[in-house]
Amino acid sequence: MKGLILSGGKGSRLRPLTHTSAKQLIPVANKPILFYAIESLKEAGITDIGIIVGETKTEVMKEVGDGSNWGVNITYIEQEAPLGLAHAVKIAENYICNEPFVMFLGDNLIREGIKNFVSKFQCNKPNSLILLSEVDQPQHFGVAVLKNGKISQLVEKPEVPPSNLALVGVYIFDKNIFKAVNRIKPSWRNELEITDAIQWLVENGYNVEPHLVSGWWKDTGKPEDIIEANRLILENINTKISGYVCDNSSVQGRAIIEKGARIINSIIRGPVVIGKDSVITNSYIGPFSSISNQVNIINSEIECSIVLEKSIIKDIPSRIDQSLVGRKVTITSSSSKPQTLQLIIGDNSKATVS
Repeated sequence: MKGLILSGGKGSRLRPLTHTSAKQLIPVANKPILFYAIESLKEAGITDIGIIVGETKTEVMKEVGDGSNWGVNITYIEQEAPLGLAHAVKIAENYICNEPFVMFLGDNLIREGIKNFVSKFQCNKPNSLILLSEVDQPQHFGVAVLKNGKISQLVEKPEVPPSNLALVGVYIFDKNIFKAVNRIKPSWRNELEITDAIQWLVENGYNVEPHLVSGWWKDTGKPEDIIEANRLILENINTKISGYVCDNSSVQGRAIIEKGARIINSIIRGPVVIGKDSVITNSYIGPFSSISNQVNIINSEIECSIVLEKSIIKDIPSRIDQSLVGRKVTITSSSSKPQTLQLIIGDNSKATVS
């Protein structure tokens, strides 16, 4: 079995961050989202992985490399434009070469991983196995209808949902999916939709089975989703302090403080992760915060936020909360009134708060 991770797309809902970075490389708990997908595939025993790349291919290839960091073999497959998930499957046919494969959307996170999902496919041997999750607002997702334990219909973002079972963004297919993607027509978006391809399998007598997620999953397509995913990941960290914490500082709860980081006259209240060579001075870093590498935070308070590498936050009089701050951002203060700040700031930006 092979893996196929989709890492194309423009990430328009995450702009301005994605003007200068692939959305799948935005870090959650200081690890790029894409890396979680690679780890999930490796944990399930899949070591041959194709990655669909688009206009951010250079950055993705630089970060991921040949896969040796995970003990897997990475092959890159270029998609000329974001022409749909089924189009990504179509262009991967030569790579897949009739083997069953897991298709994993590179901006999805699944707490339980996919090991049980893969085992079920290998045991039952359906033509396709689709990962589903019960959701509160199914009208925002592709929705599956079940009949006699099998998928009978898929509906994309229905106004009146026929069920609350949303497609998670992880699928397993056998070679018959290539018949489907070569027979369907582009949608109104001029894309080949994976829901149409799966519906083709259903209507032509192929066995399409469901598998329900037992833990949480997140589609990290919007800033608030990334902040929530960061919170969920940090819930499960264990304390590891490799950096320097001065005697006048306090680390409360679970925290990862990486090598070269320095905590000076500050309070760290976990769960928190602070990256390499970051310096926290006279500040408070509150629960569910991820501070990346080489960040400098001075006389400021941050909680439930993500700050990417080489950013500077200095003398901010009110607490930064529920915020996502890009790379090489500078946030400073002039004369100001106390207030809560909520920020989505792109890479190489500068903000002065007054």
